[in-house]
Amino acid sequence: MEQQTAINAIKQELERARRLFPEGFKNEHEAIAVIREEYIELEREVFKQPVSRDRHQMREEAAQLGAMALRFLMECL
Repeated sequence: MEQQTAINAIKQELERARRLFPEGFKNEHEAIAVIREEYIELEREVFKQPVSRDRHQMREEAAQLGAMALRFLMECL
């Protein structure tokens, strides 16, 4: 995946999250909890046995993690 494609995936996920949760993070604790949850979801996919890994799902989870980190940075409570 090239850089611009990855950035676009993060931007699309950020837009989706903003539609679902327009109020943003309530505080830093909520933000880090959401980021941690996204990281754990990515980690679970990555640590599956190689034959069980889903590369599409890994990319999706990585985009969600990136989007939440970007949202935190943008809101920078």
